[in-house]
Amino acid sequence: MAEKSGNTGMAFILGAVVVVLAGVIWYVSTGGDVPAADEPEIQIDLPDGG
Repeated sequence: MAEKSGNTGMAFILGAVVVVLAGVIWYVSTGGDVPAADEPEIQIDLPDGG
């Protein structure tokens, strides 16, 4: 049988690159703000000054 350690290492590196790239794409597509699960969303509506 032929030795496949080189192909295994290359597949591992390629898989890691794909995961990191997917994370970067997700981060950019969400506007760069990762929402916290336990952080409440607070919205304050102020009346117009006129």
